[in-house]
Amino acid sequence: MIVVKKIAEMTAAVKEMKAKGLTIGFVPTMGFLHEGHLSLVKECRRSAAVVVASIFVNPLQFGPKEDFRQYPRDLEKDARLLEREKVDYLFAPDDLEMYPEGYKTTVEVRDLEDRLCGRSRPGHFKGVATVVLKLFNIIQPDMAFFGQKDAQQALILQKMVQDLDLDVKIRIMPIIREQDGLAMSSRNIYLSEKERRAAPILAESLKEARLMFEAGERRPAEIIGRMRDLIMREPLATLDYVEIVDLDELNPVAAIGGDVLVAVAVYIGRTRLIDNIILKAKGN
Repeated sequence: MIVVKKIAEMTAAVKEMKAKGLTIGFVPTMGFLHEGHLSLVKECRRSAAVVVASIFVNPLQFGPKEDFRQYPRDLEKDARLLEREKVDYLFAPDDLEMYPEGYKTTVEVRDLEDRLCGRSRPGHFKGVATVVLKLFNIIQPDMAFFGQKDAQQALILQKMVQDLDLDVKIRIMPIIREQDGLAMSSRNIYLSEKERRAAPILAESLKEARLMFEAGERRPAEIIGRMRDLIMREPLATLDYVEIVDLDELNPVAAIGGDVLVAVAVYIGRTRLIDNIILKAKGN
């Protein structure tokens, strides 16, 4: 595995790969890798001739009171994990390489960025879209892999690719969970032992939503109400939101008639966790 820290070096390597007609698969991450990230790398390895992963903790997607400075980092361990998975290139630039002095440009995907997590994290998805577009321009992947846990992010990036006519296919891969159902996340490390025991309440509430749907419930208010009740029974949980929305515009639905996203965000102690499921209408 070749570790690259400079944009010019990465673009030169990409030019060589493109000249040989090689397909490039790309897995962008913020590091502190877990099995969720590695599942994306594995699928990328199966799908592309060349696998590029990036590690960059993107300051643009953190708010002023968020955890940019505290966000977990372990580049040496991450590099070992990626090499084990036969990644060809690791792109690991620093902040000044990505955002040099005088940098002024950002990318917005209007409306979609203001819903769900966007209400609690204003500016977050502008930062995500900006860094991903930069990375796409640098690495020029044929396909890029993202996790379903960040469902809103995935939809925003798909819309960005469509609207800006980018020649890259976005691949969304399933959520990888711990044995007790908790969705894997780098931020899970923030949880104390007691908080970690409480954290599966997100997955439990989503499981209840699926059971209600499979039993014939199609009223979002009833499903959301049951989920809220379950979450609020956990003393360490503070609910941010529970919503059932369409898969195109992330608008709340009055009744479940087609495929929908059930999304939840909860603070366990001071740690904000997200999770979701897709409920599919019959015949899909």
